[in-house]
Order: sequence, then structure tokens, then C-alpha cells
Amino acid sequence: MTSPNPLDTIRLNFSQGDLLTLNLALALIMFGVALDLKWEDFRYLIKNPKGFFLGVFSQFILLPFLTFLLVQVLQPPPSVALGMFLVAACPGGNVSNFLTNLAKGNTALSVSLTAFSSVAAILITPLNFTFWAGLFPPSAHLLREISLDIGEVFFTVGLILGIPLILGILTRQKFPLVADRVSKILKPLSILIFAAFIVLAFAGNFKTFLQYIGVIFLWVLAHNLTALFGGWISAKLGQLPKPDTKTLTIETGIQNSGLGLVLIFTYFEGLGGMAIIAAWWGIWHLISGLTIAGLWRKME
Repeated sequence: MTSPNPLDTIRLNFSQGDLLTLNLALALIMFGVALDLKWEDFRYLIKNPKGFFLGVFSQFILLPFLTFLLVQVLQPPPSVALGMFLVAACPGGNVSNFLTNLAKGNTALSVSLTAFSSVAAILITPLNFTFWAGLFPPSAHLLREISLDIGEVFFTVGLILGIPLILGILTRQKFPLVADRVSKILKPLSILIFAAFIVLAFAGNFKTFLQYIGVIFLWVLAHNLTALFGGWISAKLGQLPKPDTKTLTIETGIQNSGLGLVLIFTYFEGLGGMAIIAAWWGIWHLISGLTIAGLWRKME
């Protein structure tokens, strides 16, 4: 009988204060995102259904499916596979709108997809994660050992995403000037808090991080490239215009790994493979996203 991979057994050290900081940072990030949203953003989706439906398909159906295929090829440790499935099940990242604008994509479509995916993730993220993780026997076995309560996950995702989004949209509708001022302060502040959490969380686990970053880097690189390709090919097959193609590529390749980290530290006790995958994804997708957006901007 082979011994389990260390990534499947180690737990990253973190305190309740760390977890509270992460939850606060993610809630602030989502509130800051919602401050830029209007109900008109949702109506835009009705008027432009093709790009919207392809974006939803790419993010919530194609990306988890491609992740499943990638996991079959790479055969990573079960905890790493769980981390990849969880990242793929999360909604789009909060910087996707900025990157779309930088790339001269369709910012209105990006904002609308962010709004929809953040709301839909309350239901879709837990379902997508358990469904796809359950199809890969090693991760399914580990999931059963952990005894994940899907109802609690629904509650946590709804609490972290739903409430800040509703409050942010209502603030934008009722107090637009206040929303403008708060958004300018809150966005950089919340991202700094989130970045500080990742640094602090890994400061106490630096040896573990250094030990596995080489192979984790390759797994995340392959996964992120797969996500970006999934968004691009969806737009190309749908014959979308170039700005919409940029938007779908970025929206699918930029995932809310912060939500993934909250769930990992809340329900998986900081399981090594999952936590390192989600944390490094949060760093890497900014690098890849900025690179692609910058190249697209120069090519215009």
C-alpha cells in the first residue's frame, strides 16, 4: 500500500484571527465590486444575450469540464485536484473588470458577467465543486473522508458573496456619490488586506511553500492557461467580436481564489494541496491577466 502524498496530509497553520481577516477582506472586496454595479448591468445581459450566455457557459460549465480533463491528464495528488476543482467552481475574480478595460475589451459585458456570476455562485459554486470533485475517484475519496457539509458551504458562500453584493448595489442606487468615494478607497484597501493575509498565512508555512512551489507552479500554470483558452475558444466558436473575445478570455481566466481560500480554511482545515493551489492561483492569475491585457492593449 503506497503512503499518501504529503500534500494530502499537511495542514497550513492559521489562526482564527487569520480566518477572520480573510473573511473581512473578501467581504470588503465584494462590497467594493458591488459599489460599481447597477441594476442596469443586469438588464444589459438581456439586451446582449449571446456574449452573456457564452460567458456563463465558459465559466460555469466549460472551465470545470476542462479542469476535470486536465486533472485526468496530470493525475495530481487528491488534495491538489480538490483545489483545482474548487478554483474552477468559483466565480470570476474582482480584478477582471479592470483587466478587461486595460485590454480594451467590452467592459460593460465584463461588469455584467461579474455581477451575474457573483450572485449565481451562491448556488453554483458548491454544486459544481462537489459534482466534478466527485467524478475523480481520488478526490471523491478524500472528500468523503472530510465529510463536507454542502449545506454549510451554501450558507458561507451566500454570506460572503450575497450580503456584500446586495449592500453594495443598494448603496450605489441610493447614494451614488458616497459609492464613488468609498469605492476609490475600498478597492485598493481590501486587496491590500487580502494580499497581507496571503503573506502572513504563508509566513508560518514558508518551508512547506518552498518545498512544493515548483510543482504547484506548473499545475497552476497549466490550469490557468486552460481557463484562458476556454474563454477564448468559447468566444471564437460563438463568433463574438474582438472586444467580447477579450472579455470572455479574461473573465474565465481570472477566478475568485479568495473565496476558495475562505472555504479551504473554513471546511478543509487549511489542507496543504488545496491551500497552496488557491493561494498561488491568486498571485499567478494577476500576472497572466496583466500580461495578456497589456499585450492586447499594445496590439490595438
